[in-house]
Amino acid sequence: MPATSVGVFKIATRGPGDVSGLMAMIASGAIEAKSILAILGKTEGNGGVNDFTREYAVAALCTALAPQLGLSAHEVEQRIAFVMSGGTEGVLSPHITVFTRQEIDRPAAGLSGKRLSIGMAHTSDFLPEELGRAAQITETAKAVKAAMADAGISDPADVHFVQIKCPLLTSDRVAAATARGNTTVTTSAYSSMAYSRGASALGVAVALGELASDVGDDDVLRRYDLFSKVASTSSGIELMHNVVIVLGNSASSASEFVIGHAVMDDAIDAPAVMTALQNVGLGANPQPGRELINIFAKAEASPDGSVRGFRHTMLEDTDISSTRHARAAVGGLIAGVAGTGAIYVSGGAEHQGPAGGGPVAVIARLAY
Repeated sequence: MPATSVGVFKIATRGPGDVSGLMAMIASGAIEAKSILAILGKTEGNGGVNDFTREYAVAALCTALAPQLGLSAHEVEQRIAFVMSGGTEGVLSPHITVFTRQEIDRPAAGLSGKRLSIGMAHTSDFLPEELGRAAQITETAKAVKAAMADAGISDPADVHFVQIKCPLLTSDRVAAATARGNTTVTTSAYSSMAYSRGASALGVAVALGELASDVGDDDVLRRYDLFSKVASTSSGIELMHNVVIVLGNSASSASEFVIGHAVMDDAIDAPAVMTALQNVGLGANPQPGRELINIFAKAEASPDGSVRGFRHTMLEDTDISSTRHARAAVGGLIAGVAGTGAIYVSGGAEHQGPAGGGPVAVIARLAY
């Protein structure tokens, strides 16, 4: 396939509807609107079922980009992959990360090694009764493989992060399934977020050969020994299909960026964060000419109620959701290591890394 140039731009936001930073970069020529492939964002909502900051952010971005692309706002949403993760607890700072991709005639002189590549795909819409079950696992696996092909990545070992936006159940969606004589995996909208995230993560594991293809309904949210080391899934009310973004390194990419990852065993696994940084030439002894762009991680309250033998109360707090506790804790840990709170930490890590832990990926800019 032809060589591609992938760009990554982290832009601070003053609120979920703030598009001024992105528009300024487009106006200056730093970003070409037509090259935007995906936008990942952290918004300051609660990250729950009723976190409409995600939908608000997507709507604002689509409206702003529509005239730049000569499309309607709806068409923009179909063209660009938007993944908004609600919840900026603690020191986490709201921002968006914009990924661009362009085909080029030839790589720059002196460029060597595999560089950052990005691919996108999506499933068809799911029926409510398919969420959290084998159908979602199977279709997600197909979409991951399609996104890998789109990124020019053939070796699963070159995949370092798979970001998925997946649906959740609402009372109307549950009622629609019931009217057809079917049952949903749960009737709780909040619980459905975990089921959808978990099934999507297992789909990533199947696609990458981390797990066999016989993973099924009974494994979701039960077999926590089954997980992907690179999956990051986030559920939202604004869609009924899975949006899949694969990030990895490819020989067909002429990007000035690279990506690497590690797996946190628990919420306080600082050495894993350091390993991820070191995998892209950063860390305690950074290589010359390397710059941290962003860190992407998953966070969850350990389901067994403890961290390294000591009890935690995140699952027992009826005032604050455990996902909000986890984002704040893991966000603070990573921010302390990285020296910035402008990082992407998403809550709810079911089947995304070992129980209580999760993947952490780092993108760095390299000097040619």
